[in-house]
Amino acid sequence: MITVRISDDSLAIACGADEVAAAFEAAGCTVERVSSWGMHWLEPLADIAGQGFGPLAPEDVPAVLAGTSDKGIGCIEDHPFLARQQRFTFARAGKTRPLDMGDYIAAGGWAGLRAAERLSPAEIIARVTASGLRGRGGAGFPTGIKWQTVANAFGNRKYVVCNADEGDSGTFADRMVMEGDPFMLVEGLAIAGLAIGAQKAFVYIRSEYPHAIAKMHAAIAASADLVAPFEIEVRVGAGAYVCGEETALLNSIEGKRGEVRAKPPLPAIEGLFGQPTAVNNVLTLAAVPFILAQGAEAYAAVGFGRSRGTMPIQLAGNVRHGGLFEAGFGLTLGELVEAIGGGTASGRPIRAVQVGGPLGAYHPPSDFHVPIDYESFAAADGLIGHAGLTVFDDSVDMGDMARFAMAFCAAESCGKCTPCRIGSTRGVELIDRLRAAPTAGDAALLEDLCETMRFGSLCALGGFTPYPVLSALKHWPQHFGLIPETTP
Repeated sequence: MITVRISDDSLAIACGADEVAAAFEAAGCTVERVSSWGMHWLEPLADIAGQGFGPLAPEDVPAVLAGTSDKGIGCIEDHPFLARQQRFTFARAGKTRPLDMGDYIAAGGWAGLRAAERLSPAEIIARVTASGLRGRGGAGFPTGIKWQTVANAFGNRKYVVCNADEGDSGTFADRMVMEGDPFMLVEGLAIAGLAIGAQKAFVYIRSEYPHAIAKMHAAIAASADLVAPFEIEVRVGAGAYVCGEETALLNSIEGKRGEVRAKPPLPAIEGLFGQPTAVNNVLTLAAVPFILAQGAEAYAAVGFGRSRGTMPIQLAGNVRHGGLFEAGFGLTLGELVEAIGGGTASGRPIRAVQVGGPLGAYHPPSDFHVPIDYESFAAADGLIGHAGLTVFDDSVDMGDMARFAMAFCAAESCGKCTPCRIGSTRGVELIDRLRAAPTAGDAALLEDLCETMRFGSLCALGGFTPYPVLSALKHWPQHFGLIPETTP
């Protein structure tokens, strides 16, 4: 009997994976639902003895089984999109059934936790520090330093909080971890608990991720004895973008309005329920089992500059080969978008690539030499954030995109600070006025407003909104009517 492996990832399901799986079963095949390889443009993708076929529809199944299908892509692991990757976090992607404990153990699962259990908390933190692991959700703060701060802080209890509120457009790596390899996140949380002396963790997942929520509940229940007495609880957010900010997230877990807290105190000193708390992104925690199992040196040996290890990069938007590409830091933006992503899906020239979600800067092709590295992007007036890349072709109006950034901030602001609450609303009005009757004075006023928001806002929502606005204004002034539009 033929065994067919098909992903049960949300994207694959949305593309019709359930219907394709049913068609294979109706044809007498055994179907196993596995994690996603991350080649999203090929979903639904069927794996038969390592050979890939996709994207498939139910009517393609007879030809696949008869050996006459034109949807074959050859050996999946030899596909150029996968062959160029260096997978640490997503090493099991496409190969294991998400909730099969036997699959997880056979693929090296729990080795990191077993290694951590033989170490003291200080030794665990020392290894994470030596690896060079930095937070994968935003500013890239060193994880070992954060954990050391929490470990040294005084509190009756300490907590680990996993920020799984993946709200950035064009990002899906957190969801893929939780849906495809949930035991890895459980293992990372348990190691963090040992390191900082916490007995409980919370995983905060946005309500728009029902499959991830279900997988995490099941994985936590199945592994409860393995991580005991450490306890993990899932909390579901209501979809507020600002709750991706760590202090707003903590308020939400506590049952309060999701608004930003002023710092100091930092959450590492006074966080959840007033106790020392390590707040880490999904990808940060998911990297920890590899570091403990394979060694800090193996992780630190990969990367670029101060950005060590690998980064799961998410290619989305108007791109031919959209999906997840994990590699060491250092690949250039141009390599990712053109050589790996295949350029635009529309076939038109690329106008801009937004890196870092809806509050990331828009980068023109002249920035394609910039390597994926925290410091390099900061020098280019950008940010990596969660490493979501959204591609736009030359049909996009960058003035519209700048306006969208301000309108997005106005809609999602928690309202606590004036620069974000009022500045974003005035920003929309100012962009509209500028585009209707452009003047140098209004352009200067918009830049001044952005400076106020950047340095005066309490959190990154208001502080990062200027990135897309100023980058659009800098690189495409003609879209604001500031210089004449030119036709190539």
